[in-house]
Amino acid sequence: MTTPITIIGAGLGGLTLARVLHVHGIASTIYEAEPSADARTQGGQLDIHEHDGQAALDAAGLTPEFHAIIRPGGEAARILDLHGTVLLDEPDEGSGRRPEVLRGDLRRMLLDSLPDGTIQWGKKVTGVVSLGGGAHEVIFDDGSAVRTSLLVGADGAWSRVRPLLSSATPRYAGTTLVETYLYDADERHSATAQVVGEGAMYAAAPGKAIQAHREAGAVLHTYVALHRPEEWFDAIDFTDAPAAAARIAEEFAGWAPELTALITDGESAPVKRPIHTLPEGFRWDRVPGVTLIGDAAHLMPPAGDGANLAMFDGAELGKAIAANPNSVEAALRTYEEPMFLRSESAAVDSKEIQDLILGDRAPYALVEFFTGAGGVEARNDAAPHA
Repeated sequence: MTTPITIIGAGLGGLTLARVLHVHGIASTIYEAEPSADARTQGGQLDIHEHDGQAALDAAGLTPEFHAIIRPGGEAARILDLHGTVLLDEPDEGSGRRPEVLRGDLRRMLLDSLPDGTIQWGKKVTGVVSLGGGAHEVIFDDGSAVRTSLLVGADGAWSRVRPLLSSATPRYAGTTLVETYLYDADERHSATAQVVGEGAMYAAAPGKAIQAHREAGAVLHTYVALHRPEEWFDAIDFTDAPAAAARIAEEFAGWAPELTALITDGESAPVKRPIHTLPEGFRWDRVPGVTLIGDAAHLMPPAGDGANLAMFDGAELGKAIAANPNSVEAALRTYEEPMFLRSESAAVDSKEIQDLILGDRAPYALVEFFTGAGGVEARNDAAPHA
């Protein structure tokens, strides 16, 4: 079987690419390992930046649909110290520069915008073979295969396409997030809900932080950040949810109970999410017929940019292909060099944000960043959004 443009991965980047191509009358096929669109939950809330994420959705012709899924009030933010003292409280001013949406709603919007048959579900890649002349064969775990003249890896941190371009692999960044949820928070966890507020909340100290977002339906979605070796987390049995939560909470002894309740009172099992990155300045030499977008191309610590960069990558690649209909290589050259530059800049910003949240002067350095770099607009750059 042959598909001229083959995209591996139905995340936000791959879907945006397919949609922009469709807008320009160009067919593509996405192969996704998950068995269906509803196979798993899609994570929490995302802020969609005006200059990249929203620009990508505009290129995809989906701005009205995007406005329909925005959560009002989501741009509010506050910073607390470990005692629960509010150091900064920024309301949602309704600027629209970085509105918040649920990742699942955004993905569903993109899925619904594509023609039937664009996505082939249940297609886990087991190998990719270069056939020469820019052609590749992708092999799936069900024994099937597809040949393509343009292969795009939109398959995330552990991309199966990346080895065609580089031997680089992700490495542990020294910090792990532990994800928890509180449901019906205003009624069942009112003190904690009041501390979190209407948008994002950051409570930080050197080497540790509790970062929470209020989501639709009075849901409090939390990422607990700890700067610890991988071995430290490996010693915790996360299959024993109460014990794991208690062990993580021990690291926050002396913190306000309204804050630690985000860990101890979680109504779902805590999920360990180690942060990995690609090497600083990661890029590759041009290889005919293949490229990467999103985390496959520029994995970095979460700081509010990941989803935006992935969608922007997809939109820019789609536009480059449309502008160079007779030359795949011209399209890839047009796309890759600007992508390398913006991802290198974003990686520097991401490291800065991590240092502000977990560094020696947390949380006060974070307050200075917010107040000195644009208030709520700066807040979105600090969002965990894993």
